[in-house]
Amino acid sequence: MRNKRKTPQYSGTTTPTRSKTMSHIKGKDTSIELVLRKALWRRGYRYRKNYSALPGTPDIAITKYKIAIFCDSEFFHGKNWTILKPKVLQGNNGQYWAAKIQSNIDRDARVGEELLADGWTVIHFWGKDILKNVEQCIQTVDEVVFDIQMAFEEDNF
Repeated sequence: MRNKRKTPQYSGTTTPTRSKTMSHIKGKDTSIELVLRKALWRRGYRYRKNYSALPGTPDIAITKYKIAIFCDSEFFHGKNWTILKPKVLQGNNGQYWAAKIQSNIDRDARVGEELLADGWTVIHFWGKDILKNVEQCIQTVDEVVFDIQMAFEEDNF
């Protein structure tokens, strides 16, 4: 398999200082991913992390049940975007950040549609929800697995 190079989703201009700061933001093995993965493992779920065989490279893929899980940070993935957008536009380099976040939102929706079309169940968790109540996130996964198992049994009965 050839080594694929990622292309930037949005190409705008930033200051050298901002560019250096942003280069230190991790894309894999973030604290929110680690918390959720450890909880899933303790519950007995086995998964692939950063599964590049799927569109969007889900943070966690439970292949047995075809569940793709994304751990999204609130800022970069636009939680409450209609409220946040005016504040972002007023900040430093607001046009750049608004376009960047909007492109992330659009990409998340496009990837979700592709995964659904391929028969995957897509779950997005916000970072603060994972950190504040990981058990609720695990319960959500449990419910999805239960629904998938019930659908499988109905189809094979």
